[in-house]
Amino acid sequence: MSKLQLLLLSLVFCLVSCQAVVDRMADDIADQVSEQVVEEVNTAVAAQVGTAVAELSAAADVPVSEPVGDGSAEEEIAQVTRVIDGDTIDVLIDGKTARIRYVQINTPERDEPCFRESTQANADLVAGKTVRLVPSNRLVDPFDRLLRYVYVGDIMVERALVEGGFAEVVLYPPNDAHYEEFVQLEAEAAAAGRGCHPTGIFDDGSTTR
Repeated sequence: MSKLQLLLLSLVFCLVSCQAVVDRMADDIADQVSEQVVEEVNTAVAAQVGTAVAELSAAADVPVSEPVGDGSAEEEIAQVTRVIDGDTIDVLIDGKTARIRYVQINTPERDEPCFRESTQANADLVAGKTVRLVPSNRLVDPFDRLLRYVYVGDIMVERALVEGGFAEVVLYPPNDAHYEEFVQLEAEAAAAGRGCHPTGIFDDGSTTR
């Protein structure tokens, strides 16, 4: 074999070897570019989803952080420290004071007939007691009071006040779990003339707010 033929064979071998190296480098570059593109796309999609959620929450006037509509909060044990009126109390939870607004009922305000009687009826049930707070669908009212069904032992305070005639049932959507039951109890209390019903304070013809 002549020197020229050997030289040509060497060049061919070099070209083949170099092409393999080039192909491997091209594959590595393609993989890196693909991973980077995928990561950038995922980041962009996540940002768009977050923006969409924020816009929907703002449109619905519901804070993203507020657990509304799912009743996901856990039951709490609390100590009643103060009775404000017939449907509101202050309690101590884990060393902190919280104001609790009863769910689905309404009692007379301070300047209305039977205010003192309904407040006393509430106090007779809960004053100084350990209570169990059960979350409703909407957890906080516009005044930052916690909305809870309140139990003393097995007694639901809201039910007892309606049954005794010291509270009227009021539907504050979406809290409607005991609505039909409370309507029936109020009708029975009114027919029997119990509690505040003789004063006519609850005769507004409506159970919605």
